[in-house]
Amino acid sequence: MSRDTDDGATSGATAQGFDPKLIEPYIVKDPEALALNVARALENLGKAASTWLAPRERGEIVDPVSQPLTELVKTMSKVAEYWMSDPKRTLEAQSYLLAGMFGAWTRTAQRLAGGETAEPSPQLPNDKRFSDEDWQRNPFFDFLRQVYFIGSEWAERMVSDAEGLDEHTRHKAAFYVRQITAALSPANFVVTNPQVYRETVASHGDNLVRGMKMLAEDIAAGGGDLRLRHTDYSKFTVGENMAVTPGKVIAQNDICEILQYEAATDTVLKRPLLIVPPWINKFYILDLNPQKSFIKWCVDQGHTVFVISWVNPDERHATKDWEAYIREGIDFALGTVEKATGEGKVNAIGYCVGGTLLSAALALHAKERNKRIASATLFTTQVDFTHAGDLKVFVDEEQLDAMEERMRASGYLDGSKMASAFNMLRASELIWPYFVNNYLKGEEPMPFDLLFWNSDSTRMAAANHSFYLRNCYLDNALSKGRMKIAGKTLSLKDVKIPIYNLATREDHIAPAKSVFVGSSLFGGPVTFVLSGSGHIAGVVNPPGKQKYQYWTGAAPTGAFEDWLEKAEETPGSWWPHWQTWIESLDDKRVPARKPGGGALNAIADAPGTYVLERA
Repeated sequence: MSRDTDDGATSGATAQGFDPKLIEPYIVKDPEALALNVARALENLGKAASTWLAPRERGEIVDPVSQPLTELVKTMSKVAEYWMSDPKRTLEAQSYLLAGMFGAWTRTAQRLAGGETAEPSPQLPNDKRFSDEDWQRNPFFDFLRQVYFIGSEWAERMVSDAEGLDEHTRHKAAFYVRQITAALSPANFVVTNPQVYRETVASHGDNLVRGMKMLAEDIAAGGGDLRLRHTDYSKFTVGENMAVTPGKVIAQNDICEILQYEAATDTVLKRPLLIVPPWINKFYILDLNPQKSFIKWCVDQGHTVFVISWVNPDERHATKDWEAYIREGIDFALGTVEKATGEGKVNAIGYCVGGTLLSAALALHAKERNKRIASATLFTTQVDFTHAGDLKVFVDEEQLDAMEERMRASGYLDGSKMASAFNMLRASELIWPYFVNNYLKGEEPMPFDLLFWNSDSTRMAAANHSFYLRNCYLDNALSKGRMKIAGKTLSLKDVKIPIYNLATREDHIAPAKSVFVGSSLFGGPVTFVLSGSGHIAGVVNPPGKQKYQYWTGAAPTGAFEDWLEKAEETPGSWWPHWQTWIESLDDKRVPARKPGGGALNAIADAPGTYVLERA
């Protein structure tokens, strides 16, 4: 998560004096109507509270609240200890904060007296949460804005300047500070958000009635947990207006379904394409709709496309670990491809953790002299987790022990827990704006296919998730040549096949630097490409949109910053560049193939049945 600095209001050089007319929209015109609606809103809030409490009173939900709060208090106490252990440092910290607050108060007092004041120096950040004009025009809200940024900057500085913290503790402290400051933004409260305040007065509080009704509905939809709605879910149905590229399920086991898509060209590339998506999300991010679908685009280029659709696991899959996901997922898919096409070699794609699994599978295959995968493309994939970003905040021995204890009880990690963690990485974009829009303004969110997919969360099999977090985030075992699967110690240096390694510049899950560093671990040629935008939009960027850009350059060695400085920027999508790379490896073509060939019968139409299971 990072503070937005390229959107919203632009700070002016001076702030005008106080205009009494500015308070008119905030004066309650009908106190009786407002009081009645506030009572109705409180009634709906009571229903929301009852819906939240009921499953907890029945013992159906046990909230391990103490563990994350303990982590936060323990981490922040280490920061406080540094500043409070020395009176001189304590005075320094207090003086810095008070100086900023006094400056904000002085500027506000001057405006209330009718004078004009200069903007604080340095100027406050541009932030779309504060885009309403009254954040600057109205002295009251302007004061709140100044105090918020002064306090936020002070808190971040207390973490960054604290000495004696280990890297993980400092990382956690900085993350917790960002979560706290995001939650305490004055934009998140009725009487301190000018737009919400005005709407509450204008509608006599009807917005709060609608908002609290939506809150109760969203807690009910989450079975007692808040399921924050990001979009209008009624507008999307998987298999009807999402994931509609024609194809068939041609194989199935306990872990996955294998989909083969129907050809759209008279001839197809001889070498089939197998996509290994992450199991943390569902595969149809690559097939949202015909205009955005990477899968359809590949079919249109002449690929015979196969996709693994992972099961949404439950207690039956508790012991399925990475070896199972390789053997019963990737290897099962490779066998299916060979039966359906007669081809012994494929081009493979792995996305995010699907790419990490694919990389481990390649290293295992190298040990076993399995040469079925002729090339691999990795989308936003980490194999070295040294620079893995804010998700590392959730991974240390104590937190993993607590998570594994919870997973032992059910056999899996609930999908909502992982979704919440991802949303926390960008709380100022994925949590609080929707909280304000839904529950304070009482407005339904707009239909957005990407956010529908984002909310369609999946569970994590206990053994699989534990192996991933311990071996990758905690021990970084794959990059160190210490990961063990099927009794073999894996080394990425054994992977000699060509690799196309795609990173995205604004990625908060697989940071570009992390992906770049991982490129040097493979034993064969690696083509590193950097796309504009983030973890999803940087990948799902069809050529027809003419959005963003990508960078290409020399072999990925040395420092990422040095590579980027010399890289060549190209406008638009990286997809055609990748297609050229694929065809440079093998461009032989054969007559178009039908799903299953003559060896396998269709089990179901794409997108299959596993993808329809909701967590």
